[in-house]
Amino acid sequence: MDQVQETIAKQVKENPILLYMKGSPQQPQCGFSMRAAQALAGCGKEFAYVDVLQDEAIRQGIKEFGNWPTIPQLYLNGELVGGCDIIMEMYESGDLQKMVDQAAEGANS
Repeated sequence: MDQVQETIAKQVKENPILLYMKGSPQQPQCGFSMRAAQALAGCGKEFAYVDVLQDEAIRQGIKEFGNWPTIPQLYLNGELVGGCDIIMEMYESGDLQKMVDQAAEGANS
């Protein structure tokens, strides 16, 4: 495993709620990242994020890591949840709230 993949694996392992996005939750650099961050923020739990625009190796590497072609990507407890469409569907159905709550509880136990 190369260094980029190791870095990503470490980030995913150390952050129970982790969003790979373009920009930051306060200043998203694309609409999909903005919607994903807003949905996560709407769940009321702290979450970590990685701005893929700051590191081209991470930006490409995360696509390989989760075998998912687009950004944003949400990881909960080390598992890839999906991208913007999946995040929004889960937010609207209430499933995202449940999963985020579980990930946050796991982090605090």
